[in-house]
Amino acid sequence: MKRDHVPAAAERQQVLADDDALARRLRGFGPLGLIAAVLILAGNLLVVPLSALLVLVWAWRSHTAWRDIGYAWPASWPRTLAVGICFGSVFKIVMKAVVMPLLGANPVNVAYHYLAGNWAALPGALFAVVVGAGFGEETVFRGYMFERLGRLLGRTMWAKMAIVVATAALFAAAHYPDQGLAGVEQAAFTGLAFGGIFAVTGQIWMLICAHAAFDVVAVAIIYFDVEAAVAHLVFR
Repeated sequence: MKRDHVPAAAERQQVLADDDALARRLRGFGPLGLIAAVLILAGNLLVVPLSALLVLVWAWRSHTAWRDIGYAWPASWPRTLAVGICFGSVFKIVMKAVVMPLLGANPVNVAYHYLAGNWAALPGALFAVVVGAGFGEETVFRGYMFERLGRLLGRTMWAKMAIVVATAALFAAAHYPDQGLAGVEQAAFTGLAFGGIFAVTGQIWMLICAHAAFDVVAVAIIYFDVEAAVAHLVFR
């Protein structure tokens, strides 16, 4: 019995050692770490929100603490949900009625105007903004990218400021293909706001709620065809 027990224990230790080595390579910036990053960032090219799901798999397999990508348990779920929904909703109205008009943006989002009164397209749009944008984009652009860039640049105030700017720029650029310059401008502001909050709090749940609420309000404005009215609330 003892002879059988020793090889089994040694085998388990070897498995743990191999797992730790793989985890270290995934957390590092060598070939395996870079391949993982490329696969994660390219995931949404296949299906949304594959990139975010790959982030969660990467965090689990690399033994990265969930709190390092922002997935810390909030002190109060009701407060987190309420703050996120209120902040995201108000932020969208301010962007639509104040910021974007000052930037000279078209009051109508041409890329998504097909949603106006389009009941058939509404479920897919809501899935995209809640799951794809809220959960997906926050997990990738805030959780994952902050963790990766934080390991490279450090955790100083200046490093965090650089990470906020860098991730906001990448987030903005990702919106150019389907929304053009106006999408880039809006995403730059939201990326800076969400990134700044994440840099200070390290918490992602409120931001997931805020991002989802921001985009749900955007979809509602388009669906009910009141974009122009909201865009001219302040500047007529």
